[in-house]
Amino acid sequence: MHFHCYTWTGQGEDLRREAERRPMDPAFQASALPPMRTCDWLLKPRTRIDSTAATVPDAVEWLMARYKTAEPHFLHPGGEARVGLDFRLGIAQEHLTGGVDVQWGIWLQGGRFLTAGVVCCSPNRHADYACPQGRR
Repeated sequence: MHFHCYTWTGQGEDLRREAERRPMDPAFQASALPPMRTCDWLLKPRTRIDSTAATVPDAVEWLMARYKTAEPHFLHPGGEARVGLDFRLGIAQEHLTGGVDVQWGIWLQGGRFLTAGVVCCSPNRHADYACPQGRR
């Protein structure tokens, strides 16, 4: 198994456009919005892959880097501090080790929203999708 890492940062209000966040919608492929189900990132064009990790520790490190980059822009830094990065990383490691996808969503200043997702690939326990790196 390996892991594909995806990010989206945009206006949180845009997430209300749920139809184009579902694979059955014709706009899904072209939409920059994150999918409703984390595993459906694998159906997006492979150009949407931010990184590919060969191991769980590499995937967790990628999540930590996305968090640290966004941290100065958190809308509610106190709330995030109560959850704690170490807790988030521990849960992510546990889930990815068990083959469960991880998706973090964090509100940022100015109404923006960050989504960082790590999707288990080959296999994915939630959907029988081909690896996007094998598609053209």
